[in-house]
Amino acid sequence: MKNIKDFNVENKKVLVRCDFDVPMINGNILDDFRIKESLPTIKYLQEHKAKVILMGHVARPNGQVVESMRLTPIQKKLEEYLGIQVKKTADCIGEEVKSLVNTMQVGQVLLLENLRFHKEETDNSPEFAQALARSGDLYVNNAFANSHRNHASMTGISKYLPSAAGLTLQKEIEMLGKIMQNPIRPLVAIIGGAKIETKVKFIEEFSRIADFVIVGGLIEKEIIEKNIKFTFREKIIAPEGNLDELDIDDATIKKFREKILVAKTIFWNGPFGKFEDEEHKKGSLEIAKAIIESGAFSVVGGDETVEFLDREKLESEFSYVCTGGGAMLSYLAGDILPGLKALE
Repeated sequence: MKNIKDFNVENKKVLVRCDFDVPMINGNILDDFRIKESLPTIKYLQEHKAKVILMGHVARPNGQVVESMRLTPIQKKLEEYLGIQVKKTADCIGEEVKSLVNTMQVGQVLLLENLRFHKEETDNSPEFAQALARSGDLYVNNAFANSHRNHASMTGISKYLPSAAGLTLQKEIEMLGKIMQNPIRPLVAIIGGAKIETKVKFIEEFSRIADFVIVGGLIEKEIIEKNIKFTFREKIIAPEGNLDELDIDDATIKKFREKILVAKTIFWNGPFGKFEDEEHKKGSLEIAKAIIESGAFSVVGGDETVEFLDREKLESEFSYVCTGGGAMLSYLAGDILPGLKALE
């Protein structure tokens, strides 16, 4: 897989698929972590005299133009971080895009409107992918969190342009590789949240390669109710009671801490409890503290987990914070991600 450093980007129009799907309320961005993670790639391209054209989406407009899902707040945040004017188009394809792209100077940044305003994006329409590709000389995938999606801007576009990995995507693959390939042991995986159907394959895979897999009450409840069988069930550590509680109790915290503190490599996805409420954040906070105290190589990911760490100002205490959620779990479970395969 090539990355942007393998290409001469000077005076080239570089289409960068970013992960701009950040939580917003009334146009206010609640967590801009993913925007900040896009900056190294953007700045690299600027420094190497490229014309930078950014693509992304927010939420699920289902092929309709939804005013509250425009990327204007993303544009303003990019201007704040980059210290330059960032123009934004009213659509992601069409004559206006063509006109603005053709008048770009090196180092300038242009943001295309929400890709998902077009149903053809999620349908992976070849015509739509071609229309996007007409704006660039090179395609860069910097959106690891969307790489499990077979969408036009993730896979289709690579058929029409030379393609490369962005700096953030490349780093995420490297960091996840440290967990999968000869990790320093003990290796502990920590899986909170709910939605067992998205995590069964991951738990099975990690109960095979990890020393322990810690799961939350809601996941344990679903495992029991759905009679899900795991090959190495003895490695899966869960709360012993109160599986419906909004937080884990002190006895569970003590049990989890004992496993975490001896770990040398830790992966964490999913908070433990309703962390949005002050009275129910103790479990997640104690797990975070135990990971930090362990001194282990630690990778954390998933929207809610990153949101929790951002609230508690703990992001910098971990070895790496990954932008991916579902894509990260799929990758670690051994799945082939369409967005990555398209770069090969």
